[in-house]
Amino acid sequence: MTDPIADYLTRLRNAIKAQHRVVEIPSSKLKKEITKILFDQGYILNYKFVEEENSPRGTIKIALKYDNVDHVSAIKCLTRVSRPGLRQYTGYKDMPRVLNGLGIAIISTSKGVMTNKEAKNLKIGGEVLCYVY
Repeated sequence: MTDPIADYLTRLRNAIKAQHRVVEIPSSKLKKEITKILFDQGYILNYKFVEEENSPRGTIKIALKYDNVDHVSAIKCLTRVSRPGLRQYTGYKDMPRVLNGLGIAIISTSKGVMTNKEAKNLKIGGEVLCYVY
């Protein structure tokens, strides 16, 4: 697999389309940070990092968030921006606005993985990983 972040986003999209409650994803440090951001921003209900004995990395169990009335997911769109063949970097002055400020962009910076709003406040740029709304 050449792009583990695209695999992570695809597994989430497929679970949302199938209306699963929980999805399991192979773990890595970057995926754990993205999961924490999705939880802090309210896009997922809960998450759990499971360390397995036979696997060196373990898995991430993510409980997806749906509306109680019409069963629509809290995540409408997950879009991968920067790809291994075409990296997309941004400075803090040119930070992307997702859905006119209603969505978030997840940025990998020198100070860690964070949202576009946090990166703009800290005045640092980085690689734009994905858009979420």
